[in-house]
Amino acid sequence: MNTDNNNRRNMGLLVAAQSLGGASPPIIISLGGLVGQQLSSNPTASTLPVSIYQLGLALSTLPAAWIMNRMGRRAAYVLGALLGVISGIVAAQGIAHSNFITFCIGTALAGFYAACVQSYRFAATDLVPSNEQAKAISRVMIGGLIAAIIGPQVVIWTRDALPATPFAGSFYSQAALALLALPLLIGLRLPPPQAKTVAAGDARPLGEIARTPQFIVACAAGVVSYGLMAFLMTAAPMAMVGCGHSVGKAAMGIQWHVLAMFVPSFFTGKLIARFGKRPITALGLLMIGAAGALALMGLDIFHFWGSLVLLGVGWNFGFIGATAMLTECYRPSERAKVQALNDFLVFGTVAVASFGSGQLLHSAGWNGINIGMLPLVAVVLVMLGLQARRSKAAVLSK
Repeated sequence: MNTDNNNRRNMGLLVAAQSLGGASPPIIISLGGLVGQQLSSNPTASTLPVSIYQLGLALSTLPAAWIMNRMGRRAAYVLGALLGVISGIVAAQGIAHSNFITFCIGTALAGFYAACVQSYRFAATDLVPSNEQAKAISRVMIGGLIAAIIGPQVVIWTRDALPATPFAGSFYSQAALALLALPLLIGLRLPPPQAKTVAAGDARPLGEIARTPQFIVACAAGVVSYGLMAFLMTAAPMAMVGCGHSVGKAAMGIQWHVLAMFVPSFFTGKLIARFGKRPITALGLLMIGAAGALALMGLDIFHFWGSLVLLGVGWNFGFIGATAMLTECYRPSERAKVQALNDFLVFGTVAVASFGSGQLLHSAGWNGINIGMLPLVAVVLVMLGLQARRSKAAVLSK
């Protein structure tokens, strides 16, 4: 099989694996807080299962990167899917036995699988020249569009499949989806570890890279785009149910949100190629800010769903743009460690933020959460503006 055909085959497998692996987070996020309310006697701990999932994701980025660096991406991805199967079964058993800790262990194990799924976008960049990396990232993330349909529909179809244990069926289904992804991941034929790197002596220390303005701005954009999206997405289902909307409408809101996250992937890469990485990243952040503003206008279903849709599109532009910006920050020999550090910071921030989402929703309310996110968006927009000005000045000085 020639290289081009092999790369196209790998890209197709990554898209399919993304569509199955990306279905797990909507299940965990849309039901985690509700199951937490059901199993925990402490209302402020209701979002702990989702927070534990985010923490598991953050902590798994470094060991997952180590496995990829030593044994190849495929080995890490297969292990991730196996843990995805186990995590769904453990979470379902936690519900069946009304054991909050067991349920949290299940969602924590799902974090390693999620860390691997997040890495599929970087695997795609290994298959194409540098000028096509933004399009490759977008192409793989189109798989999330299928996930946006699968995940919430699984919640709707299976949440009452086992009448004695509501929601357990959804987590058994989560395990089944990970099982279906296994043969796809086994079939990957990706470049071997270090195949595209240069001599190790050319690699800069990680601390030096992390202090560069390029890395700081790209990472900050990724942290805020993903962190705010996850924070609001975690709180939204509970806020909707708390305002009198049904669990079904909350799940549908998450479905519209996840669709909005991934539908733009059909053209985000082209927009980045035409207008540049920073402008599209900035547009995404502006849309996240607009989502918070719409949420502050009312508590009707339109306000919740409209805010979630804006949040999803904003995340797509902001996160894909930030990922594309990150690819400019490292040499081939530095790729693995810089990608791992970026994802650790992004998902570590998400985990820390999500630990406080239940308490903040309980104390400040839905409006308080949306007011608090606006200054963070403004700070990163200023950083992007200053970087653009420096780049323009550097071009003019030549």
